[in-house]
This record gives sequence, structure tokens and C-alpha cells, in this order.
Amino acid sequence: MSPVRKKTRTIWVGEVPVGGGHPVVVQSMTNTDTRDVFATVRQIRRLEEVGCEIIRVAVPDEEAAEAISRIKKEIRIPLIADIHFDWRLAIAALKAGADGLRINPGNIKGLENVRRIVLAAKERGAAIRIGVNAGSLERDLYRKYGEASAEALVESALRHLDFIVGDLGFENLKVSLKSSQVWTTIKAYRLFAEKSDFPLHLGVTEAGGLIAGTVKSAFALGLLLSEGIGDTLRVSLTRDPEEEVHVAYEILRAVGLRERGPEIISCPTCGRCEIDLFPIAEEVEKFARGISRPLKLAVMGCVVNGPGEAREADVGLAGGKGVGIIFRKGKIVKKVSEKEILPAFFEEVKRLLNEGA
Repeated sequence: MSPVRKKTRTIWVGEVPVGGGHPVVVQSMTNTDTRDVFATVRQIRRLEEVGCEIIRVAVPDEEAAEAISRIKKEIRIPLIADIHFDWRLAIAALKAGADGLRINPGNIKGLENVRRIVLAAKERGAAIRIGVNAGSLERDLYRKYGEASAEALVESALRHLDFIVGDLGFENLKVSLKSSQVWTTIKAYRLFAEKSDFPLHLGVTEAGGLIAGTVKSAFALGLLLSEGIGDTLRVSLTRDPEEEVHVAYEILRAVGLRERGPEIISCPTCGRCEIDLFPIAEEVEKFARGISRPLKLAVMGCVVNGPGEAREADVGLAGGKGVGIIFRKGKIVKKVSEKEILPAFFEEVKRLLNEGA
């Protein structure tokens, strides 16, 4: 059963709606040098293929801001410019065609500079994400709370909303409240969700590598999403950004909010396994990344119990000593030699996809 989503207002990032009950949007960020247009476009296109719906790029200088105009011509999804410290880079990015900005008003150095950014975004119909991070909290809030607590993060965000919405009348914005501390992140989003209906961008900042970052993100984001909190997300990993997108969709699948691509059921192996299942499972994972249709695929190490244990799989494989079987919905459709397992499996999956075309 899917969780009941918290009601938030709808904003637009380019042509992508965020909030208002629309599907939770998956984002990522390039790790290329934005000034290298070719490399950045190539990475964004790969991210588009695996389901990324909004992309963010770093804008450290004027050259990077100007590159946005050339990047935008080569991609399909909305582009967000990530801005820190210099308000002029935000203006330049907007002029180059950025669909939105990510700013932390606390490090833009003064309300007048924030005002310049907001008015330029309003003029161009761009979106803004107010990104409050524990690492760049205002000094007076540090003094008040003694740490970058959840309460401090929320007060910072509400303070920025008072100015940007209340004084400047800009409302095409979303909010993030990120900390590398999982429980601080969870508490901050919960508190903010009680006080505002602006869409929330979920994430745990500096989450770590593939394993640690996935665990932290799955726990924090999965918990919040299960409570109906969150309208868009980025899983921050010290990894290729394609991995961020894959993990994001697996979190959304586990919570029951979205499905994209195959769900892979695989056994951890045991003493009955008589084939080298790990590399086979890896090849299946690589193959599955090229499929957007939701399927259940099974990779099992035992021909005796495999089909029965993965009875609900659309297509599965199971290996034995020197042989393998291919099955659909628990019924064996083909028996092959061990070296033919993967080709036969891939052929059966393609056949299934063509049947549903």
C-alpha cells in the first residue's frame, strides 16, 4: 500500500511539476567540470537514460555559467544551477537558460544579493531551491541553538521564506534541509512539513560511498517518504551519479511510490549453489539498467528450489552443476548448459518485452 502524501503546492522546474501530489521527482548532480560541455552533456544523457528527471550542475565561475546555454541545447531534462557565495553567478546562469537555481541564502552575503537573485528568477520564470545545510548555517542560529540542530535548520528555512515569499512575492520554490546526521535530517524535514506546504527536496548531505550512502539515504528518505513527506529527492553518493538514480528508484519502489525498471530478486547463495552466481547477478544488473519497464527478474543459485522461491518473477534463471534453467512465473521454459544461461535469459526477457510492446 502506498503512503498518503502530504499535501504541498505545485511548483514547476522547467516543464516538470514538483509537489501537489505529482510523482516524486528523481534528481542527480553531474560530477564533470561544467565548463567541459562535451563531458557534461555526455553524462547528462546517460543520466536521462536511467531515469534522471532534473539535473544540477556546479557553477563555480562565469565560464561555467555561460556553458549552460550550450549544455541546455543538448539535453531534454530541466537544468538547475548550483550557486554558492556569488549572486552574479546566479544571474549569469539564469541568462544562460538555467531552469532553476539551488541557493543557500545564508551564504549569498546579504539580503540585497538574495533579492537580486529572486527578482531575476521571477522575471525568467525559473524555480529556486532554498538549500539549508548544517555546514553553512547562519552564525546567529549557531549561537542560539549551540549546534546545527533540526530546529536551527527549520528556523533558517522559514526565515528565508519570510523574505523571499513574504517580502518579494516569489513562490516557485522548494526547500531542502540537509545534514550528514541522519536523525537531524529526519527531524528537520518532519518539523518543516508541519509548518509549511512548500514542496520538499529530500536528501542526506555527504552521505558517503555506495554502501554507507545507500544505507543512510534509504533509511532517512524511506522513512520520510513512508510518512508522506517529500516531493523530489537526490541520493548523494561518492559514486557515479548514475548510481544515485538507481538507488533513488529502488527507495521509491520499496516505499511503494514509483516503479521504474526491473526489480531483481536474487538469492544470497548457500552450500547448494554449484555455479559462480555473483558475476551472473552482476551481468543481469547491467542488462536491467537498459530497461525502463517494471519487471521482476530472478537470479537463483539452485535449480531445485529456485523457480519455487521466485515464483512471482516474470523471468528468472537458476543454475546447477553444469546446467541452468530459465523460468517464467515459476514454470521452467528452457534448460541449457551453464555457459548458455545468460544468453538464454536475456533472450527470454527480450521476448517478454516484445510481447508487451
